[in-house]
Amino acid sequence: MNVRQSTTACKATAAARRGHTVARYTSDRKSETRRRILETAARRFKQDGIDGSGIAAIMSDAQLTNGAFYAHFASKDDLVANVLANQMRGWQENLGSSPVGRAAIEEFIRGYLSPRHRDHPETGCPSAALLDEIARCDKATRRVYTKAIEEFIDVVAAHLSPDDPSAARTQAIGLITVLVATVQLARAVTDRQLSDDILESGIRNTQTLLDNADHR
Repeated sequence: MNVRQSTTACKATAAARRGHTVARYTSDRKSETRRRILETAARRFKQDGIDGSGIAAIMSDAQLTNGAFYAHFASKDDLVANVLANQMRGWQENLGSSPVGRAAIEEFIRGYLSPRHRDHPETGCPSAALLDEIARCDKATRRVYTKAIEEFIDVVAAHLSPDDPSAARTQAIGLITVLVATVQLARAVTDRQLSDDILESGIRNTQTLLDNADHR
């Protein structure tokens, strides 16, 4: 290879590296922007409701332009579906990352039925914050949520019965139902003491479900 060919080859290699770096930067930036929109939308949805949260407000919170929204989502319905999938995945992974068994479930219950979770819906479970609105969403969004709930049921069942999760499916559904309904009711009442009592009652009720699962 002569000097001219060597120089040309070096320039081509350098250009390819620059192109790869730019492409990676663009991809990373797009992923980060999408993450910001999802996290911002999740907080606003859970705080103000799906119907009460417009795209303009969400993008303003994320410090992004409205035009950036459509580079990531086809519509608000598409955003809602992705937010629910992302949020439910986080709660599933939170429990799924713990050692399988009753201790992990009990810790999860204490966190879920805590005053902190009740008082901060914007950082909490989407089911407790948005269930009534999810029921009114389009079928595509509800299918996404249904899949996420089914996966969460499987995780809970695996903790209740590590050797045979399918045998604990009914108990897992009951446990999740008690958790979500308890937080919703505790948030709805204006009497603080009554709200605290509802959370405590929920903890006792879930303990009963766990005991029944142990003696199944």
